[in-house]
Formats: sequence, C-alpha cells, structure tokens
Amino acid sequence: MSIIKIKNSENQFDCDEQDTILRAAIRSGIKIPYECNSGGCGSCKFDLIEGKVLSTWDAPPGLSPRDIRKGKRLACQCKPVTDCEIAFGEDHSDTPDYIPQRRSVTYVGQRKLTADMSEFHFKDNFPARFMPGQFAMLTLPGVAGDRAYSMSNNSNEMGDWTFIIKKMPGGSGSDFLFNKLKQGDSIKLDGPYGLSYLRPEIERDVVCIGGGSGLSPMMSIARAMTTNGQYKNKKIIMFYGGRAPADICTPQLVSEMDANGEQLSCHNVTSDVELSAEQGWDGECCFVHEYVEKILGSSIPDFEFYFCGPPPMTAAVQRLLMIDYKVPFEQIHFDRFF
Repeated sequence: MSIIKIKNSENQFDCDEQDTILRAAIRSGIKIPYECNSGGCGSCKFDLIEGKVLSTWDAPPGLSPRDIRKGKRLACQCKPVTDCEIAFGEDHSDTPDYIPQRRSVTYVGQRKLTADMSEFHFKDNFPARFMPGQFAMLTLPGVAGDRAYSMSNNSNEMGDWTFIIKKMPGGSGSDFLFNKLKQGDSIKLDGPYGLSYLRPEIERDVVCIGGGSGLSPMMSIARAMTTNGQYKNKKIIMFYGGRAPADICTPQLVSEMDANGEQLSCHNVTSDVELSAEQGWDGECCFVHEYVEKILGSSIPDFEFYFCGPPPMTAAVQRLLMIDYKVPFEQIHFDRFF
C-alpha cells in the first residue's frame, strides 16, 4: 500500500497493488482529470514530484513524444512503487454518485444485434449501480490490459450489467468475448467510471449521437429517460450512424422503449454509398454529424448533447457543436476512447 499526495492540495489517498493511481483516486472520492481510463485520451497526465512509479504501458497513445520527453505520465497506466507526490491540471468535472468497485460477474449470454455487434449480459450477486452513460473496465483472461465498455442498461438491484460490443478485426478483447467466452464463465469487472453520464438536473431536451458500439451508452441514457418519470417531459432525439444498412440496429431497440415515438425519435444514417445502394438503403447517406446539422440546424444550441463513437466521429461532432454552433461546453458530454 502506497500513499499518494497531490501537490498544492490537502488531498491524499491510499493505492494498493491492484489499482492504478487513477483508479485509487476515484475509488477514494478524489477528483482528478480523466476520460477513457485506458491510456488513449491523455486527460489524466501528471507530473511525478517525488517517489517512484511503474508504468504498465511505456508509450500509450495518450502521451505525445513531447509529453514523454517532459517526463509526463498517465495516472491510468501507473502504479506506485513507493509513496508519491504528484501534480495534476485543474479538474472542473462533476463527481458521479457511485464509487467504483471491483467484482466478479458471470456471463449469462448475448443478444445479436448485427453481424458483428451484440449486447452482452453479465450478472452479479450484488446490485449494479451506475449512472446512465458510464462505463466499466473488464479484465478478460489472456488479454493484456483491461478493456473499457459502456453499459447499455440502467442501474438495478438485480446485478445485471449489459454492454453493446462490436467485434473489431484483430481486437483481442472482442475476439475473446465473441469467440471464447462461454455461458457461466466469470470475468472481473471494475466500475463504474466515466463523466459523460446523464445529468438529472437537465433543463433542455436531449440529443444522443452514436456510431458503432458507441450506441451502448446512448441506449443507457435513452432507457433511463423513457422509464424514469422525472424525464417524462423531456424529448430525446437519437442519431445513429453505421457504415452500411446492415449495421443499423436501432429501429427495434428504440421501438422497445417508445413504440409510438412520443418521447424518443431516432434518425439513422449510413456512410458507405456503394454498400448502401447494394443493400437497398433509402435513407440518408452521409456522416452522422452532417445529418445532425441537417435535421437540427440553427436549433442546435438549444439541446443537451451526449455522444460516443469512433474518434473521427466524436472529433467531427465536437467541431460541429463547439466551433460551428458555439454550444456551451457544459451542454456537451462525451468520453474519448481510442
């Protein structure tokens, strides 16, 4: 057990051998900047003032060559060897309601959504508590490093955890889940994490934008808003983008939540012109952020936005909202995954 002290602060916390500095801080209720918790975004960069740490990833994508030359480290990839003093940038984020916990969950089965995407169901003996839009870290046997997957269901007392996951070519994590995981197997789950969760105090109608398996947290948010009475007067407009018509699985999912479309509406779009023509697609064919602009236009600043998807998609949505339409930052919620 090591003690971690944050420079120019009264905050300090314990970090055991199972935790990275980031996870130990969050588990202790300490606010430090982060997003992906898996080495990709770089939000949790810190300076090591005193002590010694062991990095589990020598050159994570979240550190630029310049960062590495300056001795920057990622809290999500470092474990302390001794007591340490560290320095972070300022964190302006909110604090979620639930502290992450480590647990074992049992694989129940999966619901096939497309040829390469399924909703995986795991069960625990204790309540599954998290905010809509958050994610968990899964430890998969034989796979180096934990994988971050967003929950697609809502907090519940039955111990149910579901995740919409896309099979990625060459991806060792998704290969294990799709091809090796057997019903009744147990895996380790640590969560919840993530700051892109549904704000209960929202005053605006909500827009959810998803691409690929980025649909998972958007489904969690939509499911919460269509089942919780406190949101009954709030509209949800969902946009979902896939490469081809065969990737569009939202009509059935949306109809299960709001068959009449009274509160939730969904706009689907494909991006591959040739495949869309071959598969008889008669809907819009463009990038999802372009369709958002086409449908919402000048009303864009009136909404609360939640989005998740491949990095090019999230970057394009950011530019659309923040640069083109000057949407205030506090109305925009997303976690960067790479």
